[in-house]
Amino acid sequence: MKLKLLFYLGFFLFINHISAQETNFLKLHDSENLKVQGYLQFGSNAVAETNLFWNLADVPQLDYNSDTQWLESYVKPGMGFTMPSGKSKFYGKISAVASSTLGTDAFDEKNTGRITLEEAHLGYQFSLSEQSNLDVSVGSKELKLGTGMLIANGGVSGFERGALKFGPRKAWEMSAIGKLTSNKLSTTVFYINPNELPSNDTKNEIFGFDFNLNESVNEYIGISYVNVINSNAPYPQAAPNGNGAPIITFGAREDLNAINFYGKTYPFNSSLKNLFTALDFAYEWNDRIDMNAWGGRAQIGYDFSNITWRPTMMFSYQIFSGDDPDTPGLERFDPLYYEGSPSAWSTGSKSSMVFINSNVKSFGLSIRMMPSQKDIITFRYASIAAQQLNSPIQFGQAARVEFSDNIPTVVVGVSQPSLANDFFIEYNRIINRNIFFNAGFSMSFAGNGIENIVGDTSIWTGGFVNIVFNY
Repeated sequence: MKLKLLFYLGFFLFINHISAQETNFLKLHDSENLKVQGYLQFGSNAVAETNLFWNLADVPQLDYNSDTQWLESYVKPGMGFTMPSGKSKFYGKISAVASSTLGTDAFDEKNTGRITLEEAHLGYQFSLSEQSNLDVSVGSKELKLGTGMLIANGGVSGFERGALKFGPRKAWEMSAIGKLTSNKLSTTVFYINPNELPSNDTKNEIFGFDFNLNESVNEYIGISYVNVINSNAPYPQAAPNGNGAPIITFGAREDLNAINFYGKTYPFNSSLKNLFTALDFAYEWNDRIDMNAWGGRAQIGYDFSNITWRPTMMFSYQIFSGDDPDTPGLERFDPLYYEGSPSAWSTGSKSSMVFINSNVKSFGLSIRMMPSQKDIITFRYASIAAQQLNSPIQFGQAARVEFSDNIPTVVVGVSQPSLANDFFIEYNRIINRNIFFNAGFSMSFAGNGIENIVGDTSIWTGGFVNIVFNY
């Protein structure tokens, strides 16, 4: 372990040195007919957690330590090329991820890591007119639709691959993407296959399309359609009336359809020109298993750009349907491959490690401040609750036995809606154009829904410090 730590320290000092030189050492070839560019990312993240999962798993029978620390790191080298030809160009990229965890992470993985292929794709882009072009590509590539509510993270990290918090894998294992851009409208048609863990590969294949009208970076409107054409992924369903173990249907995700609407705008002028609103909504259905589910988010915020530290305040409310135990159909929302960072679609900060975006609702407040052009401080609060009582919250979670007339019955889910209250403060520093520093501290208080099942809980706290190099 000491040798690995010395290696990562030496590697970081090396790339810090070459970054400071302001050289183009990764530009491997540059001519009129061929451009070859190297890429390199490196990151190291020190994490400490106490009272993990509110101490729910800290019992002698599980041999699980609720207080732990670990160091996770990753290196992502790559190389890409471009071959211009008139108004068109051929391009391609290949990259890999080497990730590791030293110590024991939140899910009890110890001293692990893997090297995997990340991007490996070829593409062709050509102009149809002065205002439109078509881009087609095949291979391992990143793809995000809209705000990342359903389709964003194509690769899985953590567990045997290590780097749980960093999550350096983003590319889909296989993709075929066609994107037509005309003025401010872009149309994307895609086929994707996620890069899942070998230990939990459910053979998902997804087809769909997306229309996006982009007025600017911060003003847009769009709609996506997603169809799961193949999957072995199971769904849990609440037992009738919520009494009994959940019903597990294997391969239930196959034939899932989803429509996702998203948009953001600054609707006013004059004195309210800095007020913004955003809306996301998704509806899912699968006639094969009698499934109808929904989810969405509404946001309203204001950019105080004229006062010190230029704070931005935003309120948000997001909700994802749970399975109604009083109906024969399935209403549990499938979050698919959402972007799970606190600034995107995670439900809470600590709680996002426990509750996926299904059968939950959350009220959130975020305040972001910029003391300087290179410093950002963000505070986040989230109050998380269950959308449906006595219904699965997350696969295999919150099962308990209740007695009626001395007869035991398995009940899944919670009997009170409150799940947790999360607080998170984060500091970001742009050291230079290649190096970024990030530190954060968070705490979570279990709600009545959890305490009514397990009794007393502890305040779950944790912090991290990381640094990332990107060239």
